Amino acid sequence: MLLYREIRRFLKVLVQTVINPMINSALYLLIFGVSLGGRLSVSGGVSYLAFLIPGLVMMSCLNNAFQNTSSSIVIAKFGGELEDFRVSPLSYQQIIWAMGLGGLVRGFMVGAITFAVGQLFFLSSKGEWLPLIHPIWLTYFLTMGGLIFANIGISVAFWAKSVDQLSAISSFVLTPLLYLGGVFFSIHNLDSAWQTVSRVNPLLYLINGVRHGILGVSDVPVAEAAVVAFGFFAISYTIAVISLHRGSFIRW
Repeated sequence: MLLYREIRRFLKVLVQTVINPMINSALYLLIFGVSLGGRLSVSGGVSYLAFLIPGLVMMSCLNNAFQNTSSSIVIAKFGGELEDFRVSPLSYQQIIWAMGLGGLVRGFMVGAITFAVGQLFFLSSKGEWLPLIHPIWLTYFLTMGGLIFANIGISVAFWAKSVDQLSAISSFVLTPLLYLGGVFFSIHNLDSAWQTVSRVNPLLYLINGVRHGILGVSDVPVAEAAVVAFGFFAISYTIAVISLHRGSFIRW
């Protein structure tokens, strides 16, 4: 029932969950993929527009999975509904999975919309559809990424004492990691020192995993990316469980 409620909640605000991502994706693709893409080159023998689309798909999925769980908890804190979780028959693990899957569904939906918009841009620019080389790898990395950011949203929302603290984590930690994770550039275009720094960012592996799933090219070995993604998921899930045990259920 909690999963059903989470999905119904974001479906009620389709302008925010569907129209907004469509406009953002179209702007990114128009400015970076079409206008500037012809002057940029990336490794792997693919055009910059093709290189950009998988990164935008993953970025959309991650952002929306995070926003879904964090906003759900914040709204529950304002409404006092969060206190009901303490007396509900659901275990903390069940609450995390239900909310995490709700965030994952929203992330999948927005990621699919972003991919569809990218396909239209690619067709109009190249005269052909963008191929889907490894759909199983694509599904794996989208699932891992969506669940990871849904768990992060749960953890941050339970930890935050105000909306400002929640916004600060999103703006000053998650957004820079996303933009520096290889959405818009290949780490092969960086010098060796910055490549080493980039490899510390776990989002590099998630984004390149999706790029491997769609295009069959990646800046990092896909097996290494899969292991890092699963390890990152295990860490995020553990932190989410701890956050529910130690976090605040008090009404704001």
